[in-house]
Amino acid sequence: MRETFAGAGTLVRLGLRRERWLLPLWILGFALTTYTTASAGADLYPDTASRVEAANAVNATASLVALFGRIYDPTSLGALSLIKYTAFMAAVLAVLMVFVTVRLTRSEEESGRLELLAGGRLGRQAPLAAALAISFSASVTLGLVTAATLAAGGLPAEGSLAFGLGWAATGMAFSAVAGVAAQLTTSARAAIGMASAVVAVTYALRAVGDLAEPGPSALSWLSPIGWNQQIRAFEGDRWWVLLLPLALCVVLVPAAFLLRAHRDLGAGLRAERPGPAVGALSGVRDLAVRLQDRTLAAWAVAFVIFGVVIGSLASNAAGLLSSANAQDLLRKLGGAQALNDAFLAAEIGIMGVLAAAYGLAAAGHLRSEEASGHTELLLSTATTRTRWGGSHFAAALAGVTVLLLLAGLSIGIGAAATLHDAGQIWRVTLAAVAQAPAAWVVTSLVLAVFGWAPRLASSVWGLLAVFIALGEFGVLWNAPQWLMDLSPFQHSPALPVDAGGVGPLLGLTFVAAVLAAVGFAGWRRRDLAA
Repeated sequence: MRETFAGAGTLVRLGLRRERWLLPLWILGFALTTYTTASAGADLYPDTASRVEAANAVNATASLVALFGRIYDPTSLGALSLIKYTAFMAAVLAVLMVFVTVRLTRSEEESGRLELLAGGRLGRQAPLAAALAISFSASVTLGLVTAATLAAGGLPAEGSLAFGLGWAATGMAFSAVAGVAAQLTTSARAAIGMASAVVAVTYALRAVGDLAEPGPSALSWLSPIGWNQQIRAFEGDRWWVLLLPLALCVVLVPAAFLLRAHRDLGAGLRAERPGPAVGALSGVRDLAVRLQDRTLAAWAVAFVIFGVVIGSLASNAAGLLSSANAQDLLRKLGGAQALNDAFLAAEIGIMGVLAAAYGLAAAGHLRSEEASGHTELLLSTATTRTRWGGSHFAAALAGVTVLLLLAGLSIGIGAAATLHDAGQIWRVTLAAVAQAPAAWVVTSLVLAVFGWAPRLASSVWGLLAVFIALGEFGVLWNAPQWLMDLSPFQHSPALPVDAGGVGPLLGLTFVAAVLAAVGFAGWRRRDLAA
């Protein structure tokens, strides 16, 4: 047994060194987001009547319940302020822990690094033990830091701790899911896809279960994300529900170790399907598309589903403001149409940021292909550097554009159905596609960093987090305008898009082109990096 886990401590130190930027930044981002929300909640809902009014409006809107869940105590400031975080952000946390766990297990095997390390004194179970130790520790740290920031933001300490521990337990549960997925597949991409599919299914189960009256139904209790909601932080703090994700870990962690013991290094228990007898790829452009097509398809499905749901909420935007003062403000803003446009513009902006995240990940294939040695093999043929890099970059830009086009169409169709206005399809689609240049800038940033400092390519994720933070909280932080203008998303035109938006779009496109040119210049000059 001792030899089986030999070297686990060394791998923990190595893994922490590799994730020394990613995990602290994500933990800080989660904590800062919840702190800002908690601090702003008291100003948004200053008295019990305003909280009850807002909570009843959420609970009466099926689409909002499906997206975020129910509010079980309408008088609770914490429950109302953090309604978006108990389910949606718990799912984001779950995906983060999936990435971390797979990156430290299956990705290491796929790259061949674990095989080299296994030449020394390294036990069979050490990599999995180290990965779970890191992801579990990160989940607990994130939960405790979040609890502290919520309490500092003015929310009750007991409810803050319940909320933070709920996030911690959810992260641990999906780390265990990822640990099992890493044993079943032969590639990191497949493992991430399988574990992320589990996240999506559990989120859907929670959504359907919460829609039941009076709710929740048994389906919510089949979902770890549903368990996080049923802790009911700030709404009674049901501590015993924390035992459910911990029990899941008790089942899945030994299962992952058992599966690891019955497979060879680099192999998976789920056999890969053989490819076609005759290859259909005719060049690096086809290869770049092939490497990204399945991921793009999964993102596309999520964008369409999310878009239709968001579009169907458009008719409820005005209904959420039922007080006399709110109705007076609504008339001054221009009526229900203006509020509907503001709501759709905000959601389209979110889709633009998500599309930029896809572009960042897709352009990140430049670095992963180089680090794995695939680029060196391709460049030993007649393929030029510009052609190889351009194929991945073009595929990333095209993917971003396709996602935003699908988002616009799906949101427009949903809005047209609920508002009985077919004209919404065209105007919403145009507004969504107008988010593409900002996403292209983020994608081009990856190429620019890759061209000159490839080992820092992943740091663009941190820049994206900064752009998001400026957009969400810049006004609350009283950030200077010049600082907020550094975010490309600040310059994307909002709904409705008119001729005035052409200038900013051309400017963003020009910035993306300059960044791409800088990246290609560096890529042509430097040596290949491992």
